[in-house]
Amino acid sequence: MKHISVVLFAIILLLYSCDKPVKHHIIGETQGTYYSIIYFDKNEKNLQADIENLLKEYDLSASNYEDSSIISKVNRGEQVDLDDIFIGNFTLAKRVSLETNGDFDITVRPLVQAWGFGSVEAHDMDSAIVDSIMQFVGYDKISLENNKLIKKDKRLKLDFDAIAQGYAVDEVCRFLVDKGISSFLVDIGGEIYASEFKGKKEDWTVGIEKPSDNSNYGEELTAVLKLSSRGMATSGNYRKFYIINGVKYAHTISPHTGFPISSKLLSATVFANTAAEADAYATSFMVMGLPKTKEFLEIHKELDAYLIFSSDNGDYYTYHTIGVDNMLVE
Repeated sequence: MKHISVVLFAIILLLYSCDKPVKHHIIGETQGTYYSIIYFDKNEKNLQADIENLLKEYDLSASNYEDSSIISKVNRGEQVDLDDIFIGNFTLAKRVSLETNGDFDITVRPLVQAWGFGSVEAHDMDSAIVDSIMQFVGYDKISLENNKLIKKDKRLKLDFDAIAQGYAVDEVCRFLVDKGISSFLVDIGGEIYASEFKGKKEDWTVGIEKPSDNSNYGEELTAVLKLSSRGMATSGNYRKFYIINGVKYAHTISPHTGFPISSKLLSATVFANTAAEADAYATSFMVMGLPKTKEFLEIHKELDAYLIFSSDNGDYYTYHTIGVDNMLVE
């Protein structure tokens, strides 16, 4: 009887160990940045090749750096069939543009390039040049009709950069769920989505970087938070900037004026239901500035945010929504 009990115990232990999820951590490069994906899978599937193929397909739809991508063809005025990725990016971008009264706008690409933040050399900018470009900038100048993009001005060009990484994160998450994986953290260039739990039913832990002009990413954190079943994205104006007559301007372009913004808001970290939404609103808040962002967050309780801003003497201060209180790690 004792021998049978030992055998049964051994079988149970074997079954338990076979069912125990295995941690996978894969890293690589995509969209001009890194990706880092952690997932737990009891079947020990290595999905890196599949994920990299998915990210390549994504770039062939939404990346301006791919000459053969759908968005590049749209910007050149070519006739092209729009896929679900393009339509998904466009539809969400349009919604956020409407909700923010145009503070978020995917038609600013000609301005971004003219100011030298894109892939082309900067012009010697002045009000006349900005005004001429603003004639074909504006989210109200584009629409979708029967899955075809309609432009009111053929010179208009789109840029998904302020939403693309977040949307790509969500695409990877959907892929993992389809594979039966429910515990994961997906990070593409700092845009993140964390599932409900990781291996031992603990919360995922993420950090918010302290603003710095240097390139030492993540060397000092201003906050550490628990993240579960939410997307997270940060937009900041402290690394890329433009100096005009000795004044430092952010790399964020105002869709309303056509000029880089000058704001005391240094970074906005947003928590939303998806990484794409967090990505889009983080950019929107950098355009809004601190007072308007606080007002927006009072209305949109579905969002949480952690804001870092400076005083007149250059000291750093922070503001966060009530929902972040429960996320902060002491």
